[in-house]
Amino acid sequence: MSEQLADRLRSHVRLIAATPRPPGSAAHRQAADYIQAGLEQAGFAIERQAFPGGVNLLTRPAPDDDALPLLVIAAHYDSVPGSPGADDNASAVAALLELAAWAGPRLAAATGPKARLLLAAYDQEESGLLGSAHHSGQLTAPLMGMISLEMLGYTDARPGGQQLPPHLKGLYPDVGDFIGVVGNETSRRLAEIVTAGLRRVPGLPVQSLVVPGDGSALPVTRLSDHASFWDRGLPALMLTDTSFFRNPHYHQATDTPETLDYPFLAKVAEGVCLAVWDLLTTGTGPAA
Repeated sequence: MSEQLADRLRSHVRLIAATPRPPGSAAHRQAADYIQAGLEQAGFAIERQAFPGGVNLLTRPAPDDDALPLLVIAAHYDSVPGSPGADDNASAVAALLELAAWAGPRLAAATGPKARLLLAAYDQEESGLLGSAHHSGQLTAPLMGMISLEMLGYTDARPGGQQLPPHLKGLYPDVGDFIGVVGNETSRRLAEIVTAGLRRVPGLPVQSLVVPGDGSALPVTRLSDHASFWDRGLPALMLTDTSFFRNPHYHQATDTPETLDYPFLAKVAEGVCLAVWDLLTTGTGPAA
């Protein structure tokens, strides 16, 4: 499964990150169309949620049962000007598309789900989390949790290749071959379940961190769309390869598809599928 999955992920990233896609560009519009086509092919109906300056792509929650809480899985699809954004954030969008393809048919056949799945491709993350701020502010249904997929495909296996904030040094590995799960106290249970799901994938190292409150005590933990949900007191977490603490191509023209580790990304995507399915079918998230 992983070899074929790695090939599909590579194909997604190459198409999405062929060129920079800042909001308003032709590449940005093409990326949105590509994502919508992939989600629809997986069996999801799509809403284009416009907000000032951008457009979120949201799937209609599945199954169609308003009595169930929502589980939101999201990745932003914009890039900064001048960067193709292969890791940031085409890697995560690719994982989102593979999750959709994997989960769509299973949801249609599932009995007794504990939550509804909503997949989101957020716009304008790079401009201040604008898309996720808009979406989180529009939610009225109970939320089991939100998972932000943020830079999932870069590794550095050299000792010292993984940097850390000063007060975390010595607490986590200095080799950049793991996926990180970052939650806060409100999302502690969600983080535990997702971490356990990821660890079911053979050969995938996983590290987790839970911060207090809204993450302001460690601002680097707020650098993705989960922070919009934290600010509303909602359970949310981030999956990340740790961004600029590992990847020297962050926000650079060199963040190209060729720099990514696709077998690693495949393991992460597989773990996301397992963790999401656990939450959907057993209801072991914080709302259970």
